Parts: sequence; C-alpha cells; structure tokens
Amino acid sequence: MNVVATPQIPTTPAGPELIAALRALLGEKGLLTGVEDMRPFLTDWRGQLTGSAVAVARPSSTEEVAGLVRLCAAAGVAIVPQGGNTGLMGGATPYAHHAGIVVSMGRMNRVIEVDPLGYTMTVESGCVLQTLQELAAHHDRLLPLSLGAQGSCTIGGNLSTNAGGAQVLHYGNTRGFVLGLEVVLPSGEVWDGLKALKKDNTGYDLKHLFIGAEGTLGIITKAVIKVWPKPKDVATAWICIRDPQAAVELLSEAHTASENSVTSCELMNRTNLDGVFRHVPGCVDPLPAGESPYFLLMEWSSALPKAGVMAGRMEEFLGAAMERGLVLDAVIAQSEGQAKAMWHIRESHAEAGRHDGPGASYDISVASSRIPAFIEDASRAVRAVLADVRPGPMGHMGDGNLHFNFKAPIGMSAEQWRQYKPAVTRAVNDLLRDYGGSISAEHGIGSEKVGELAHYADPVKMATMRAIKRALDPQNLMNPGKIFEV
Repeated sequence: MNVVATPQIPTTPAGPELIAALRALLGEKGLLTGVEDMRPFLTDWRGQLTGSAVAVARPSSTEEVAGLVRLCAAAGVAIVPQGGNTGLMGGATPYAHHAGIVVSMGRMNRVIEVDPLGYTMTVESGCVLQTLQELAAHHDRLLPLSLGAQGSCTIGGNLSTNAGGAQVLHYGNTRGFVLGLEVVLPSGEVWDGLKALKKDNTGYDLKHLFIGAEGTLGIITKAVIKVWPKPKDVATAWICIRDPQAAVELLSEAHTASENSVTSCELMNRTNLDGVFRHVPGCVDPLPAGESPYFLLMEWSSALPKAGVMAGRMEEFLGAAMERGLVLDAVIAQSEGQAKAMWHIRESHAEAGRHDGPGASYDISVASSRIPAFIEDASRAVRAVLADVRPGPMGHMGDGNLHFNFKAPIGMSAEQWRQYKPAVTRAVNDLLRDYGGSISAEHGIGSEKVGELAHYADPVKMATMRAIKRALDPQNLMNPGKIFEV
C-alpha cells in the first residue's frame, strides 16, 4: 500500500480539548476515535493510499457541520471532507501526517423534497447516488448521473468532483444538474444558496465555486438537483467496430438517425475487456468472436412510451453501417436484463483493473473527433518508453473522455513497472498538452495529480484559484494540499 504524498500543509493536532468539544457537539455516534473504527475512512477505495487522522466526525445536520468547522477553525486544525470514499485521485483521503479530522457526510442522507412537476429534488449531500436514482424513477423521473460507484458514492462527493459518467454525452456532467447549494464555509458560516431557480442573475454564481472544488473551499451540505423525464423506450447495443475512427463516424451519424436521442456511447478495447471477463464473475462476452479489438456500447432512449421504436431505428442504422464496413458485428439487447448485463461489463472495468496486474490509467479528455489520432499517437509515445506495454483505451467516446489504460508487459512486477510509470505519465500528458486536452476529465485532481496540474496548467488560472482559496480559507484548513499547494 502506498502512503499519500506529503506536501506542506497545516499539521496542528486535534488535541483533547477539541475532541471533547466535538464529542459534546456530535454525540458518541458522531465521533470516531478508535483505530479500527476509523480505518475505513483513512484508506481510499482502491486500497492504494492511506493516511491518518485523530478523529472521524460524522455530523447529522448542517448545524453540526457548521459547529465542528468553527471549532476546528478556532483551533487551527485541518479538515478532510469525505463522501462515499469512492474517489480515484485521493481527494478524500487524509495525508500520512494529517493530525486533524476527517468529516464523513454519510449520516446526512435525508431527502428534503421531491418536486416531480418542477423536475427537481432537494437532498442532503450524504445521499447515495443510486438511492436518488431509484427515488427519481419512483416518481417517473430520471437522475442521469451514472457511474460504476453509484451504489456507494454520495451526491456530495459527485458535486465536489463534478462527476461525469456514462450519460454526459446527452445530459451533461454534474455541474449542469445543480440549481442550488447549501455550503458550510471554512469560517463555519453557512451560505444558503438552496434555490430551485433556473434563472438567478444576481452577480457571481457561487455554486460553481464549490462544484469541482474537492472540498477545498467548503463542505456541501444540501443541493437542489435537476431530474429529467424517465426514458420509456431504450435501445442498447454492443457493437464490434472497425477501429476508433469508425466510432467517431458512427456516433456522428447516430445523432441524426436517432433524432438526437443518443444517451451513451462507450468505447472499449479487447485488452481491458479480457481483464473484465477474467476477474469479474457473471460477465459474459456478448460478441466473443469479435473481429476487431474495438467495441462500442451505445444507447438510444426516448421518453415517449413507444416500445421498440428506438430498437427498430438502431437496427436499421447498424445494418447500414455494417454494409459500409464501419460495423463488423453487433447485438441489440432484447430485454432490460440483457442491457443491464452489457452495462455491468462496462462498469466492471475499474474493479477488474485492481486484479489485472500493474498498470496506469489516465482520465483524460481531448476533442472527441481527435480521439482516434490521440489513441494512435499516445500508444506510439508510450511504446517508445516501454516497447511491450499493452495499451487499453476505453471510455466515454461521446464527450471525448478516455480512461486510457496502459498495462505492464506480461510478467513485469509492480516494482519494475514503477520505474517506468513517471516516463509513461510524462509521455501521455505532454501529448495531451499538444492536443489541447485535459489531464483530468472527470476524476478530479485530489492528491494524485497535484504535481501534474502545477506542471501543465495555465499560470494565470493557478494564481486565480490560489487567490480564491486564500480569500475563503485563509488558514488553509479545508482539505489542504488537494488540487494544489497554496
């Protein structure tokens, strides 16, 4: 297990007086100090990063969050906010020398209001994403944020990282779902921006400061989020394609053929899929004899209750694409169960990666039309570092977000791989710079990419972000050392 890197951050310990005050505020259920009790909150989901804390606070209300933040601010003690602890960049994991507290928001999981007529839900930040998806469906509505960790990630964590997922292509990312927020600032003051307004032109739109800020500017406690009509007619296809360029052309044409109803388009690679079929029980290859290493999982959907219309259009579209050589083979799900099985394969990539030997995964984005060229150039650049590396590009084709995996050569140990990884990272990120891309498309920066952001980001942007951080958090106590060092 790796230990989180150690930047220069506040290390004032949470002393006995603060712990006693926190216990009086939160109660016995609201404060954990035992080693075993705290352990799940101090290690990231991947089991790769671990840190320390004097206590884990588990507030049950905004008032308790505000109170504990005021106590920590007065004592100069750093705070690490945490949602479902499913992040991949270490943003919710304390550093090894962290002597403060972790604030877990899991007890703040109440649904305040569902407004089906107004297409909104008002919720506390500790609500699990899947719970909210199911609640929306119960009201014949759709919360389109969809990702592999949805059974355990929380909406507050999703907001703090501006999560993406499989349906960004059609519905946009998390930032576009939010109408209003309630946030506890580093001072302990509460900003009440919890409004269900689609228009509010009264100066700076403060909610966008906190969405994607990874808990460095405050703690999101409540949110008003948008929902959409629940799809009634859904067509899902597993498609073997000629190559990534065929994927670009197919998606471009699918927008028109589906009457702008393409909700997802996921690119997958045989290298990664083989890992899923080896390591994740219940995953069965829909096209085991695929003639190409590249596949798409494409979904079209409509809110109109006309069962089979989408599937009919998709079948006609794929048939024409097959005649032109873009599609080599395809299967359209014949039931909701088959569609879920296809999505389970896609969503199991992260889990399979934990068991498939050493490697590196890059959450990157480029203009979607440039994905084929980037895949070719990046594979060439990394093979120049390590000839037998195994590239495995996959991800959200429609919005330009690739999770570009590079697996170590067969038989290479993790220790050997670590010697090459820095050069692999530099090769990928230098190419991203030349392509005008981003080193983080949806996972955030956390602690893992602090150095990379500092290396590649525009200096004016970095200076502006630091100025905002200093203005709101002058003591640098709110998740210090994440995203950047102040």
